[in-house]
Amino acid sequence: MIKNVTLNADERLIRKAREKAAREQRSLNSAFRQWLQRYVGRDESAGDYERLMQRLRYAKAGGQFTREELNER
Repeated sequence: MIKNVTLNADERLIRKAREKAAREQRSLNSAFRQWLQRYVGRDESAGDYERLMQRLRYAKAGGQFTREELNER
């Protein structure tokens, strides 16, 4: 479901944004929707990274390994 949102911004900024969107052959609404998805996705990406680091916390980097250890499967 698409919901309308009202935003306030400087007229000059809005004009520049519309011009840029026109050069990209898209609407300002579609540019805003894309920005909104990236904005929300950053938090999700950060959470994904933190979960990955928690899962990999057992790994120790930078140590010296023997030939046998490097060839273990």
